[in-house]
Amino acid sequence: LHGDRFVAGRGQLREILGQYLHRPPRSLFIHCNAFGKPQLGNGLAGALHFNLSHSGDLAALAVSPAFDVGIDIEERRPLEENIAERFFSPREAGTLRRMSGERALQAFYRCWTSKEAFVKAHGAGLSLPLDSFDVSVDPDRPPALLNLGGDRKAARQWSLLALDLPDGMSGTVAALTVGNRVKLRYREI
Repeated sequence: LHGDRFVAGRGQLREILGQYLHRPPRSLFIHCNAFGKPQLGNGLAGALHFNLSHSGDLAALAVSPAFDVGIDIEERRPLEENIAERFFSPREAGTLRRMSGERALQAFYRCWTSKEAFVKAHGAGLSLPLDSFDVSVDPDRPPALLNLGGDRKAARQWSLLALDLPDGMSGTVAALTVGNRVKLRYREI
């Protein structure tokens, strides 16, 4: 079942990218960089930036003609271990420790999807430790990259945008927008 979803998803991905590029889907070659980030091959690298995430029965694709992008969606489930203490920055983990209940769960997943989307957009994969940068945690405020390796100026080069998803889901898109304002457009397939 998982393998079937992967093949179907890859086919839909090519179809969508083909529409953006006005090319037949079969002509598109998708490969991964050394850190696992998917990109177009056959001379099309950089023509279109994209990233895919899935959780449960939902999949989300971020596409940009101009900016490196990453996307992460997660189905919110109760946490069985203290993942924040192990993987998040001390600032993020401290903020989460002061929260409880459903708000803490929403904040955890806001932080998690923001960090994952950023790592995917950055392109270095998990070779960029999750505790080496800070993102906002408050689920009632827009997500933001607060500092990147101690550099707040570099953090302002990135945009993080919360996704509008069904109840029980969290998601974020990250893009290297170098200060340009961006907004999300949704297409349902």
